Amino acid sequence: MASVLVVEDDQFVRSALIRQLTDASHTVRSVGTALEALREVAHFRFDVVVLDLGLPDLDGSEALKMLRGITDVPVIVATARDDETEIVRLLNAGADDYLTKPFSVEHLSARMAAVLRRARAGGGEAAPSPVIRVGGLTVDPLRRQAELDGARLDLTRREFDLLAFLAGRPGVVVPRRELLAEVWQQSYGDDQTIDVHLSWLRRKLGETAARPRYLHTLRGVGVKLEPPADAAGPVHAPGAEPPR
Repeated sequence: MASVLVVEDDQFVRSALIRQLTDASHTVRSVGTALEALREVAHFRFDVVVLDLGLPDLDGSEALKMLRGITDVPVIVATARDDETEIVRLLNAGADDYLTKPFSVEHLSARMAAVLRRARAGGGEAAPSPVIRVGGLTVDPLRRQAELDGARLDLTRREFDLLAFLAGRPGVVVPRRELLAEVWQQSYGDDQTIDVHLSWLRRKLGETAARPRYLHTLRGVGVKLEPPADAAGPVHAPGAEPPR
């Protein structure tokens, strides 16, 4: 069964979805605004988000864009709008599927199962990567685990993806456009998305933008990750032979 975030401002609809999804053995959390949804996905891991478009604080399409900036969790849009052009725009903006209101919980459950199958199948396509070591930082892409000086780092999915991508290219300045394309799968976007995730990563690595150790931003150019001068241990990039 799935962990579901329901984003719906109508209390009657929300209560019905919570009850029916819980009866179907799903784990459900719910909020009524876009900003609450952003806080939820930043602090909890979900298998799928059910996003209503008629939210009181932000239009659902803007909420979808902001969600896509911090997570790649599958999003099913629930909307009363049945305009084909609008639906195509939402799918192109990052929605994984959509439902036109009113809908049954059986229909929603079937759509959830479909997007979860696609997400799991897509996650299995990439070949396992070797463990990456940069100074005291260890990143295991296969197990999706990272450690700093032997201590496990508690990272969100996107934080891990960003760290792993940079750690796999130690000392290389990666342009922001490449980060958006490879980590966020977006051809364009707001630099603030990258800055926010870098800020969260720095905090977890015990550094700041003013006093960086691993993560270095070159204004107007990009970002690089390299071992600090005081870090113990060599750099072992993927494919490199460790010293004997």
